Amino acid sequence: MVYRFTIISDEVDDFIREIQIDSEATFFEFHEAILKSCGYKDDQMTSFFLCDDGWEKEQEITLEDMGTSSDEDCYIMRETPLSELVEDEKQRLIYVFDPLTERVFFIELSEIITGKNLDKAVCTRKEGMAPEQTMDFDQMLAASGTNLDLGENFYGDEDFDLEDFDPDGFDMGGAEPIDPYSQDY
Repeated sequence: MVYRFTIISDEVDDFIREIQIDSEATFFEFHEAILKSCGYKDDQMTSFFLCDDGWEKEQEITLEDMGTSSDEDCYIMRETPLSELVEDEKQRLIYVFDPLTERVFFIELSEIITGKNLDKAVCTRKEGMAPEQTMDFDQMLAASGTNLDLGENFYGDEDFDLEDFDPDGFDMGGAEPIDPYSQDY
């Protein structure tokens, strides 16, 4: 069987890659095909995540064995065939290509082509420029257009009034305040 994956980015509107790959290929081979289709170097600790329909991360497939001692199954890209974890059309995955700033591609299994096999992955559609492979934190903040507002509403309570603050401690609903200097508390 051949899987046809569609890959998009939330950073570049016209970026699309479609990769066809044999279902028995490993996640590592898929990883290499993505890097090649984007012109990226293979120098990042990338990961795949299986996702639910709302793009929430579920199972991780890592580039290297991270030596975790959890009870959760550990999947390594070189050792895991795509068909072991991806079975249904419309299956969603996230590919973290820049782990330091958590930048990702969104991937969907668009089609399962039965009766065919591929020796190696093929990029069958390439539109738009890929986003930069890595970004430092300053670039990420500038690109997102987000200025952190550390003003009086930083903690999310727009109705906070400094006058309501009790400098002697928190009012615990009628409880007697504790004298921190007494020995009887």
